[in-house]
Amino acid sequence: MSSAPSRSDQDAVGNSLTVAVEHIIDAVAAVAASNPVVLIDGRSGAGKTSLARALVGRWPLRGRVQLVALDSLYPGWDGLDQGVELARELILTPHARGMVGVWQRWDWTVGEPAEAHAVDPSLPLIVEGAGLLTPATARLGDVRVWLESPAASRKQRALKRDGDAFRPHWDRWARQEQRHVERDDPMRLATLVFPVP
Repeated sequence: MSSAPSRSDQDAVGNSLTVAVEHIIDAVAAVAASNPVVLIDGRSGAGKTSLARALVGRWPLRGRVQLVALDSLYPGWDGLDQGVELARELILTPHARGMVGVWQRWDWTVGEPAEAHAVDPSLPLIVEGAGLLTPATARLGDVRVWLESPAASRKQRALKRDGDAFRPHWDRWARQEQRHVERDDPMRLATLVFPVP
């Protein structure tokens, strides 16, 4: 029996994310601001990146929306909490204060910070990544999303996506995600929760 996801599994995930996008679009419109902040959290393989990209493609407001993935900020395989803190300090807090945020991309190949990126506070912002919804970050997000997905499905998707680069680190990263879930209860901090098969 093949362990590859079936077409119906992929369709079910796609359908779940399409429903999520529709609800998030409604929530963004209800914020009635020109620069709302959407935070998307969930464990590895839950569909955060796919959801964020789909949301960018269907963004309901005029002009462009900025997207930051925490995969670009985590400083290595033990850096979940530090990456979230960098996002809070360098991106979310400045945006909330009407100031330009500047963050550096983490170069996973050489293991050090790389080029800098700016975040315009006048533009809407989507930030996605595991560990993102904490008591400190939740107050900085207008729409807060948690994706809930079974471990086996998530692992299959994540390893299909990242393959051998992620495989030796899966358990290590999963322990950090579990600490986040137990400590921060991100589902409770979310304004929208979506199941992803």
